[in-house]
Amino acid sequence: MPDQSSHQIRVINRNQSFECAEDQVLLVGMERHSAAAISVGCRGGGCGVCKIRILAGEYETKRMSKAHISEAEQQRGYALACRVFPRTDLEIESDHYRAPESSYQQAAVTLSAVKQ
Repeated sequence: MPDQSSHQIRVINRNQSFECAEDQVLLVGMERHSAAAISVGCRGGGCGVCKIRILAGEYETKRMSKAHISEAEQQRGYALACRVFPRTDLEIESDHYRAPESSYQQAAVTLSAVKQ
């Protein structure tokens, strides 16, 4: 029988908390408690919108795309909330997603730097 242990997830930068079962990823636990503590995108690890940093606690993750979470970031506690299963209470920060700049935006930044 699966373990139905539940853990408290504290999102410090949004001053919110919610419960999440060990057999649920953080996004599912958050949505089941009608919380809005983590940004939601594709729910499958492909977009990176739910990028968080885990500050305290133990967890396991499903495989994450290196396009969104590098090996170095993973070692510093970054993860995608749609891929994280809590094993203890967790303290996290949300809102770590940064949209990639388009080539047009990059060209505009380069051009403005050249003009200065």
